[in-house]
Parts: sequence; C-alpha cells; structure tokens
Amino acid sequence: MFKNSINKYIGIGCITLSFAACKIPALVGRNENKTVPASFNNSQDTTNTAQVKWKDYFTDPDLANLIDTALKNNQELNITLHEIEIAQNEIRARKGEYLPFVSVKAGAGIDKVARYTNIGALEKNIEIKPGKEMPDPLPDYLLTASANWEVDIWHKLHNAKKAAVTRYLSSVEGKNFVITNLIAEIANSYYELLALDNQLAIVKQNIAIQSNALEIVKLQKQATRVTELAVRKFEAEVLKTKSMQYSIQQNITETENRINFLLGRYPQPIPRNDDSFGKLVPASVHAGIPAQLLANRPDIKQAELDLAAAKLDVKVAKAQFYPSLGISASIGYQAFNPSYLVRTPESLLYSLGGDLVAPLVNKNAIKAAYYGANAKQIQAVYNYERTVLNAYIEVANQLAKIDNLEKSYDLKSKQVRALTQSIDISNDLFRSARADYMEVLMTQRDALESKFELIETKMQQMNAMVNIYHALGGGWN
Repeated sequence: MFKNSINKYIGIGCITLSFAACKIPALVGRNENKTVPASFNNSQDTTNTAQVKWKDYFTDPDLANLIDTALKNNQELNITLHEIEIAQNEIRARKGEYLPFVSVKAGAGIDKVARYTNIGALEKNIEIKPGKEMPDPLPDYLLTASANWEVDIWHKLHNAKKAAVTRYLSSVEGKNFVITNLIAEIANSYYELLALDNQLAIVKQNIAIQSNALEIVKLQKQATRVTELAVRKFEAEVLKTKSMQYSIQQNITETENRINFLLGRYPQPIPRNDDSFGKLVPASVHAGIPAQLLANRPDIKQAELDLAAAKLDVKVAKAQFYPSLGISASIGYQAFNPSYLVRTPESLLYSLGGDLVAPLVNKNAIKAAYYGANAKQIQAVYNYERTVLNAYIEVANQLAKIDNLEKSYDLKSKQVRALTQSIDISNDLFRSARADYMEVLMTQRDALESKFELIETKMQQMNAMVNIYHALGGGWN
C-alpha cells in the first residue's frame, strides 16, 4: 500500500510538472525567401567563372606571388583561422554536455562531535568491539567515483551541439569570404599601382614635350613674334606638370604600403612589370545563373548557416520550458580507519537517484531567452535575404560596368590618338604663325588629360574584372 502511494504521488508530480511546462508562449516567425531571378541579362549559360581557381584567373606572376604571400601572412585571415578553432572547441564543449560527467574523489578529514548532542550521545553508547567506543575525534577517509547525467529527453543538448557545429561551418565560410575579399583587394591595388606607374611615365613624357615647346616660344620671343606673356604661360604649364609627378609618386607610395599591409609586412618595393599595363586585356567572364550564387558565395553560405543555427537556438530555448531529467550515481568506500577502507561490503557506499525538474512560476528569464532567440532568428532571415539580394546586385552592376567600360575605352583610345596628332599639328601651325600659343597650350593640356583618362578607364576595366570574379564567389576554392 505504501509503495502504491509513492507511485501515485510520483505520477501526480510528473503530470503537474508537464502541465506547468506546456504553457509555452506563441511566437510570430518568418521563413526565408530563397527565390532569385532566373538569369543575368536573359542568359541561361551555366558556365561560371567563379569555378576558376584564382591562380588560373590572375596570370600575372608578380600578382600571384603577392596573393600567395598574403594568404600566409595576412593578420585578418589568421585571426579568422583562430575563430574557426574557437568554434571547434565550442563543439567539444556542447558534445560533452549531453554525456555523463564522471568524477573521482579521494579525501581525508577529522570530525569532533560535541558530546552532549544526540549524535554525540549516540556515538558514545555504540561499541565497535566489546569494550571499545567510537573514536573521538572521528577520522574520515573517502574514496568514491560519481556520475551526473542529464537525460536529453527534449533534444535540448543535442540541438545545442548541432547549433555549435553549424556555427563552426559558418566560421569556415567566413574564412573563405575573407580570402575572396583579400584576393580582390590585392588585385585591385596591384592594377591601381600599374596605372599610377603609367600615369607617372606619361607626365614625364609630357614634361619633355612642354619643355621643348617652351624653348620654341623663347626663340619666337627673341624674334619678336610673341610677347613675354606667352613665355610665362608656357613656363607655368611646365611647372604645373612637373608638380603633378610628386602627387602621383605619393599615391604610388601609399598604394605600395597598402599592399604591404595586406601582406602582413613592413613597407618595401612591390615587384611589378608596369610596361605590360597598356597591353592588359580583361579576362572573359561567364556569370552563370543567379541560383549558382547560393553555392558559390561564401557570405551567402555563411548567412544560411547562421540562420540554421538561429533556428536550433529557438528549439533549445523552447526545451527550457519542459521538465529536465537528471540522474546521479556514486560508488566508493568510506571508513574512519584506513585499515577498514577497502573492506567489502562493510565500508562500501553507493547511491543512485533521479530528479525531474520543471519551471513552475516566475518563468520570465526563460520566456525572455525564448523571445530573444526568436528575434535573432528573424534577424538571421533578413540578413540572409539581404546577403542574397546584395550578391545579385553586385554581379548585375559589374556585368553592366564591364560592357560600358569596353565601349568607353574604345572611344577614349580614338580621342587620345586624335589629340596626340593635334600636338604636332599645333606646334607646326605655331611655328608658321598660323596658330597662337594658347591653342598650343590647350592642345597639350587636353592630350595629357585624355591619356590620364585612358589609363583610368583601363584600370577600371581591370578592377571590374576583379570585382565580377569576387561578386560571383570566386577565389576561395
């Protein structure tokens, strides 16, 4: 009868705990939208430049050496690698939580009980052997092994481990995204450096042309065919052009040091072949279809994994409302004399117990964690959708830019050829007094600006080639 009463009360307790735990607040969630447009520019070609390895995409050996060095030494990349290690340790910690915790304990002590207490009086009246009382004070020696285990009924611990694994995979994708950004930044800076070298060379050529024109004007003044004003105008133009070279040299220094910083080293010259810049032709690009971005772009895969982890966090927070079952057990030996310590069964002790615990009142902390996990999940949904949208727009922008820059470069090349020829024509006309000095000056100035613009357009073409590769998700594989 007594046993039946105990079972009855245990059953009532379990029902009460379950009923109390089942009052879980309702949540308003949001599902992610994974649909993307069917194509870029109505093309269904699935050939994708993102599948090309960066060493095959960037064929300049100097640039390849710079990228190789950066992948070994860049501080940001190495920081990210250690974030992956942190995520791996988080998996180990979560995995250990749903396995039993086993510990071993050994101890020794002494205990003096007051004589005029119920325990003290009881000990004095009990004899271990005839004529011998319990030792006073009482030593205590202990050697036990104990285990504690929370039974993962609601998969709370299992889901927490899965969330840790997902975040580890997310950190790997984060590392891949850092790699794609690093490669793109080095390549863009490298082409900018080549462009600056070529601009500096053009400035020096223009200084020689303008200096030659200045000498002609001086001779014209001696022949009283022009005034001192013309001489001063030409001198000012030469000085202006000479001052430009120092601004360009400063930009070269800063660009070199930007590359050195990405390579994780102190300033030093950057090896490069600046003579090849004018011959560079942007690589042909195949954008594939937008759906491939979901698999190629590391930032999209990272956002998707973060979303999956956030969903698991909601499940973990929800499981806090349910009862948790804990089991504890211990076995060992205990005695007041070392010689008695390993006597079996006299000194043997063991215990086995279980507890079922569920929140009953004041569940504000659990509710707050539950609502917070759901809010973070919704944030992750928006972040995923924003990342996909941003990726599509980046590709669309770069495709349009490649097309427009190609047309612009062709026109600017023709402009440079025309203005370069006009310099000789203006000089000949000036010598024969059929053009004034201002026409010569303006022609030289326009020719210099057009050459600068042509180099700038070439650099933008090369940057667009880099950026479309980056936007498609290339470089990390």
